[in-house]
Amino acid sequence: MNEIGLPSDGARRDASDNKAQIARIMLLGHDLRAAVSDILGGLHLLADEDLSPGMRLQFERMRAAGEDMARLIEEGFEIVTDQAVGPLRQTVQLARLLYDLEMRWTGRAQEKGLGFHVAMAPDVPVLVRLDRIALERVLSNMLSNAVKYTDQGAVRLALTVEAETRLLFSVLDDGPGFDPDLRGRLFRQGARGEVPGKAGNGLGLFISRDMARRLEGRIEVSNRAEGGACVALSLPLAGLMPPEMAIDTPLPDLSRMRVLVAEDSALNQAVLGHMLSAMGAHCDSAADGVEALEMLDNGSYDLAVIDAEMPRLSGLDLIRTLRASGGRHSAIPVVVCTAYVLRANREAIVAAGADAIVSKPMTAIEPLAEAITQALERHDGEGHRPCPPIVDEAVFEALLGIAGAEAAQELLSRLISDLSRVERGLVAGLSAPNLAVVRSDSHVLLSVAGAVGAVRLQELAEELCAAARREDTVAMQLIGRAVLTQIDRLIAYAGRRQRQFEKVGA
Repeated sequence: MNEIGLPSDGARRDASDNKAQIARIMLLGHDLRAAVSDILGGLHLLADEDLSPGMRLQFERMRAAGEDMARLIEEGFEIVTDQAVGPLRQTVQLARLLYDLEMRWTGRAQEKGLGFHVAMAPDVPVLVRLDRIALERVLSNMLSNAVKYTDQGAVRLALTVEAETRLLFSVLDDGPGFDPDLRGRLFRQGARGEVPGKAGNGLGLFISRDMARRLEGRIEVSNRAEGGACVALSLPLAGLMPPEMAIDTPLPDLSRMRVLVAEDSALNQAVLGHMLSAMGAHCDSAADGVEALEMLDNGSYDLAVIDAEMPRLSGLDLIRTLRASGGRHSAIPVVVCTAYVLRANREAIVAAGADAIVSKPMTAIEPLAEAITQALERHDGEGHRPCPPIVDEAVFEALLGIAGAEAAQELLSRLISDLSRVERGLVAGLSAPNLAVVRSDSHVLLSVAGAVGAVRLQELAEELCAAARREDTVAMQLIGRAVLTQIDRLIAYAGRRQRQFEKVGA
């Protein structure tokens, strides 16, 4: 500073250099985010290929790790630039969090010949608001220690509610347990690395303790009576419930209905059971397609929620068998759950006889409620009935009339091409998430849907664009699924009209 209090030339140069450095860092951050977004989008699209179950698991493992990398990049640039690039407390979908952890750690456990199992109690809230990066660091360190120190058996992650006041993440393993002589030093750097034959720097529990404090929680360790260790992270539920928990639309009343859930994942069984119970349903669960078929043969059900991929008998084969049986459940309303959201998968599911589709992982109740409502509306007391039209027929026919018979096929081809391109963009954008891509593609969709009279799709595209503008990623996921379903229906409708023109031309 000089005599009149103005910055010196050196201070100005330093400030200018700092600004230039921050600008370069932020530009690097933009490029890194774009690269990670492309990787995640590509992985999501590759999952649509005809892959073996093992390869699908590896793709899901890479996707979950990529999303963690994206969040860590955000925190890294916040630290380096001393600027807040995102909210510290985020709305976390607990079922999605456990699904991602299951995908990441199943492969790691299998490499050691271990089992890895995830379970969530039915009374666990769907959404919480907390520091997700800190939570993932704690859980990853707890799981890393469990896998490292377990040579045979399994590692389990359980999420429960303790005394209705605390959220409890418990990692249980079949390892040797904690040495009583080391218990007092467990949370010091290097502690568990002192175990003979298990080299390491012992940072896991040391980091976990500090991250737990950042979450206003606590970590407790114990040895299990049946052998092995238990490390538990306990968080106070007070203050974790976000405003997104409020449900704006009424849920379907299933209070007099019995629902069969066919799902091989215990985690997804618990999530679906929790959501269906909230709608008033009584639920039974089957672990595979053969068991589900036996239960449908011997029981009485009003609705079936079926996973597309199951052992022994897949969900699609189960539906085909039901529809062809002519038995009492041949016309039962069926909702299919699938992790693969692109059109080719959905067309195969609909062709098998499903009434509605909902995407996995199940992270909120609204998409399931909407799918169930759609499935039930397609059935009256005497059986199947078609869904309401996807477009305003008068507007669509007027558009084809303006184009003329010769140009109508070209118009339909361009419509299908535009919708398919937007669909691919939205799948990648929602997966990352990439707000710019979602805004851009939903804006294009607004124009296309309006031109052909797809009123509901136009409304949803407008809602999705608004959610992306306000950076509401939770709303984006919920609305995005409905948008993708409507796009699929419009593509199928345009395809049918195209084939009609081809037959007339032939």
